[in-house]
Amino acid sequence: MSTAPHTPAAGLSPATVVVSAGRPAREQGGHINPSVPLNSTYVSRGVVTPDELSYARGDNDAWHPFEEALAALEGGGEAGGGAAGGGAAAPATAILFSSGMAAIAAAFSLVPDGGTLVLPRHAYQAGMVLARQISERHGVTLRYVDIADTDAVVAALDGADLLLVESPTNPMLEVADLPAVLGAARAAGVRSVVDNTFATPLGQRPLEHGADVVLHSVTKYLAGHSDVVLGALVTRDAALAATLREHRTLHGAIAGPFETWLALRGLRTLALRFERAQASAAELARRLAEHPEVAEVRHPSLPGDPGHERAKAQMNGFGAIIGVRPRPRPGAGDAEAAGTGPAAVERADAVVDAVRLWLPATSLGGVESMLERRRRWGTEAHTVPEDLLRLSVGIEDVEDLWADLDAALRA
Repeated sequence: MSTAPHTPAAGLSPATVVVSAGRPAREQGGHINPSVPLNSTYVSRGVVTPDELSYARGDNDAWHPFEEALAALEGGGEAGGGAAGGGAAAPATAILFSSGMAAIAAAFSLVPDGGTLVLPRHAYQAGMVLARQISERHGVTLRYVDIADTDAVVAALDGADLLLVESPTNPMLEVADLPAVLGAARAAGVRSVVDNTFATPLGQRPLEHGADVVLHSVTKYLAGHSDVVLGALVTRDAALAATLREHRTLHGAIAGPFETWLALRGLRTLALRFERAQASAAELARRLAEHPEVAEVRHPSLPGDPGHERAKAQMNGFGAIIGVRPRPRPGAGDAEAAGTGPAAVERADAVVDAVRLWLPATSLGGVESMLERRRRWGTEAHTVPEDLLRLSVGIEDVEDLWADLDAALRA
């Protein structure tokens, strides 16, 4: 009786892969879902081989189903391999971590002491704090770029060791030209990491555009229910995968079995959740752009958004994150109009305080809709307007979401 995991057929839609990948072997009377193995130690004799389970910090069968499913999604084919369309690309490998920050730390470890890291001026703020600490402790040069300015990114690659890309960026929603910047990085011999948390593998697959590594905060859309903290990296480079796995093992950045099981259960509904959230986000963005109490809206679905054409060309959908700046009160000064100053902050905070359905919270990607003023975090980039509200659209009825948001803006 086979114990190998079931591998779905090649060429399936990603919406099918999220449901079918990472399943146990099809055996009479067998389970259709993976179990939750609670083991710290495995029976082991003699010389330990690289693919042997011996101690759960090094490898753990609790992780395998989720890693197989994510590899299939980001790799663009069946679990374990292949490029989209049946190409000859190497199989993708996913490596699960205890958090998104643990995955970021592993990615940053690819920069040698005294090396150079190119990163977006707008990106996940905790990751940027870590980058500054690495710079101070290990002599790493940080080159910040507008990730939507392709020429600036390409110029910054000269002599660099690693390029970090967020697209769309957090929280400004800038969209990078992935084929151009990743192609330039490869030509320059610079490794590239793309944070794909906002877009998910359903929105884009950076490996197909030439990325060396794809990064996810699994906590967000992949798990999707605001109940686990996990991260992941995906690569087609076997040697790189081994390096990243070793980092996970030696730094103890490992996921718990039950959290992993919850994340896989959440992944099964990703296509439905993300489709609903994207559609609602586009409708809300359209209405917000016409709202008398809104000064600015950022969402790539809007024809006038700076990232619209690029997102339309390289993404499947426009994501479910919206950036909104409330209109200043009548008589506000130039600072408030620019999104700075106490009045602008007070106006944005008042909207957050007034909502009754939207959740004031700092995360995103869950089934529930959330919003927050991003500059309430002192480590957020100072080029982010102080009154910018980041909205993560969930799966509630769009009319209920709109009624609550509209009332809060008018309050």
